[in-house]
Amino acid sequence: MRAALDLCREVGYRKLSIEGIAARAGVGKNTIYRWWPSKSAVLLDGLVSAVTDVAFPHTADVAADLKTQMVTVAGSIASPDIGPHYAALIGEAQQDPELARALWDRLISHLVAAAVQRIQLAQRQGQIRPDLAPDLVVELLYGPIYYRYLIRQRLPDEEHINAIVDTALAGLAPSPASSQTAPPA
Repeated sequence: MRAALDLCREVGYRKLSIEGIAARAGVGKNTIYRWWPSKSAVLLDGLVSAVTDVAFPHTADVAADLKTQMVTVAGSIASPDIGPHYAALIGEAQQDPELARALWDRLISHLVAAAVQRIQLAQRQGQIRPDLAPDLVVELLYGPIYYRYLIRQRLPDEEHINAIVDTALAGLAPSPASSQTAPPA
């Protein structure tokens, strides 16, 4: 897995091959195929092992918690040990539904679940409208990071993330006239 990460960083995903990974690791390509069906599977395992758990703060201030966590996420994505591999796998997942599922199941879903829990807490505390689906709120907040990273090929800085959170929360805040209903399933 380390060989796959290192080689991908050096030659890029397009030029990454099972043969190259095997040579870098000092094993035969059959050894690689015994454990992984494709270069993307090796790279995903390497990425999963490289990504540390991005803790989600739980203070009384949802805006501060979101800003802290989103800056941490942007920093992780900017890391040369994570960013290029993550972008390559996201790109490849557009053509490979099995990889898309694996990327979601093994990496992204855990991070989204932590964000959903924080949004639900904010809804219970009256900081975010209770009628909104927490998944929608997560997509609204984190979508700009992915847009800037994958489309504009640059990550938002802390100032930009602060603006994203402040702008989004202004629209997500409960109004005095809003009903206090539970979020939709």
